[in-house]
Amino acid sequence: MLLRRLCALYVGLWLYGFSMAVMIRAALGLDPWDVFHQGVVRHVPMSFGTVTAITGVAVLLAWIPLRQKPGLGTVSNVVVIAISVDVGLWLLPQVEALPVRVGAMAAAVVLNAMATVLYIGAGMGPGPRDGLMTGLVQRTGRPVWAIRTGIEATVLVTGWLLGGSVGIGTLVYAFGIGPLIHLMIPLADRWLPGFHDTRREPEPVPA
Repeated sequence: MLLRRLCALYVGLWLYGFSMAVMIRAALGLDPWDVFHQGVVRHVPMSFGTVTAITGVAVLLAWIPLRQKPGLGTVSNVVVIAISVDVGLWLLPQVEALPVRVGAMAAAVVLNAMATVLYIGAGMGPGPRDGLMTGLVQRTGRPVWAIRTGIEATVLVTGWLLGGSVGIGTLVYAFGIGPLIHLMIPLADRWLPGFHDTRREPEPVPA
């Protein structure tokens, strides 16, 4: 069981980073979190990577009231995805044909959802942003698709207001990723433990 979970964790993280590289090569818009990061960069004297790291720390602090705990997957998230996206960008050529770019963007969103379900399903600690999603699902009892879509839409609008770049691919990701993850969870639920807690009744919020 442990080997299965480790395989799901690292395959999922690697595919997640690779899906990011595919989105970048498609050049039809960044995902909502990177729109937010780019928007913040326009207003502070910091690099894109620094803003991304600070955002991750801030999101981790939001785990505290949600009673989420970091794990191996939380740390691996940062390292493996960074390597995978760089390898993906090295392997994938820049594409000019619009039909190919549209197909690549659609494939990237599906691959990103699959990767998310794998590494969260491993139950070894989600990444900062996905931990926020699972924590809110457990505390509120709302379905995964609603929570994920709400987070992505909020981040997207905030990033756009700050000056981040938005394209059609951004909207496809923001409103497609939640339902796709929701559809894929039952498949992973058969052999991975990570989403079992999302099926519990919502926890009472202390007064």
